Amino acid sequence: MDKITVEKLDLFYGSFQALKEITLNIPANEITALIGPSGCGKSTLLKSLNRMNDLVEGCRIEGSIRLDREDIYGDMDVNLLRKRVGMVFQKPNPFPMSIYDNIAFGPRTHGIRSKAKLDNIVERSLRDAAIWDEVKDRLKKPALGMSGGQQQRLCIARALAVAPEVLLMDEPTSALDPISTAKVEELAMELKKQYTIVIVTHNMQQAVRISDKTAFFLLGEMIEFGETEKIFSMPENKKTEDYITGRFG
Repeated sequence: MDKITVEKLDLFYGSFQALKEITLNIPANEITALIGPSGCGKSTLLKSLNRMNDLVEGCRIEGSIRLDREDIYGDMDVNLLRKRVGMVFQKPNPFPMSIYDNIAFGPRTHGIRSKAKLDNIVERSLRDAAIWDEVKDRLKKPALGMSGGQQQRLCIARALAVAPEVLLMDEPTSALDPISTAKVEELAMELKKQYTIVIVTHNMQQAVRISDKTAFFLLGEMIEFGETEKIFSMPENKKTEDYITGRFG
């Protein structure tokens, strides 16, 4: 079952075309990795999936992106869309408030006021992000006092707190050390049981380790898409092969 369907997507920043005719089906409860060199359009595509590009001046989109067959650029409420499609960024970006308030922020925005409910959401989200045991005794302490790896898992917990259906991750481990990276990767593999995950990564080994499907982008075009194992062992396109074997540039 496809969770997100991208069809003939063209995206322009002013007169520059950043994405060209992208057609891509993202399956539910799998991890789909977007790979390719810097500036190839993978983060641009990721941000289109929850309309983060709306914030960029001069950005316009042709074609369609559907979430459960509903056009997200139609009359879908963008706040509701971003509740359903959460985002985790490259650098951990906790809010300058307590660990508890970071997690409770989203649910409060969506109208949840009951302390018991919020306590429950905070604990569940931190457990789901595999960080509860590390922080349960300091929930009132500032989130900015945590290590980078903990901050990133906190940001994942914060995204999970509003019960999204899809989790977008934009190079979520590029600022982390190997041990924290491994924790975030393990976490992503656990979370796909409940969520659909799309991850942009520069780290091809990471794509191999955790993703089910991989899409390779080059200069705004999607060159190849398929089962990760097949893309990395028997790519159909020479450009894909050149990129993953490092004969590229």
